[in-house]
Amino acid sequence: MKVLETEFAIGFIRMATDGWNQGWHERNGGNLSYRIKKEEIDQVNEELNPGKWQAIGTEVKDLSGEYFLVTGSGKYFRNLEINPEDSMGIVEIDETGTNYRICWGLVNGGRPTSELPTHLMNHQVKKQTKGDDMRVIYHCHPANVIALTFVLPLKDQVFTRELWEMATECPVVFPDGIGVVPWMVPGGREIGEKTSELMKKYDVAIWAHHGMFVAGENFDMAFGLMHTVEKSAEILVKVMSMSKEKLQTIKPDEFRDLAREFKVTLPEKFLYEK
Repeated sequence: MKVLETEFAIGFIRMATDGWNQGWHERNGGNLSYRIKKEEIDQVNEELNPGKWQAIGTEVKDLSGEYFLVTGSGKYFRNLEINPEDSMGIVEIDETGTNYRICWGLVNGGRPTSELPTHLMNHQVKKQTKGDDMRVIYHCHPANVIALTFVLPLKDQVFTRELWEMATECPVVFPDGIGVVPWMVPGGREIGEKTSELMKKYDVAIWAHHGMFVAGENFDMAFGLMHTVEKSAEILVKVMSMSKEKLQTIKPDEFRDLAREFKVTLPEKFLYEK
């Protein structure tokens, strides 16, 4: 089977296109990665043409031997649909977890996203904490979330509580909460380590003044999580533009009632009295 005929490649491209249509990927902004299942990589083995090993810039020993479909550095999400082999590629991780090689795609001298170290560190954390369930890491630049990083304290408790209050479904969709990374230079090991530390507790990490990372079991779950958080942020931006104070909102005990009804666990640290 050809790579572009597989369900995972079709889903990958659709998600990239949906993100572009949402306005989350200006120019070449954002990146996406998918940890490919063994049976899926076996389907396309004849199309793989491994290149030279190159340093990742970090160590992800628990991902040794794994394959990932990733977007390319400097590539535009809007082009994945029309020129996928140029815009994305399959990479393999070596047995030491310190090197990768391109096995398919990224033609014309392309290379994986500059955020590859962050993606792989997050994949490793999710594999360690949730096994094979989490396979998608998604990074984009949603405007409302970014706007809030200029006016809200850069604290997990504040962002989680404020976004939970904006829509009843939010604590059900992301019950573990949201982590926040203060501004850091993107693309390196340091910000990757900080993000992966948050991913041990959350499936959502906001990069101040930059964007957001989410983890999901599949493309629908990851995209839906990103979409829900950004929509909640949009509501909060509108509320804050209309009034300095909310006349009414969801209270801590009401969150507890919601948690019991929907059988989710909401950490008490987010249910503080204001």
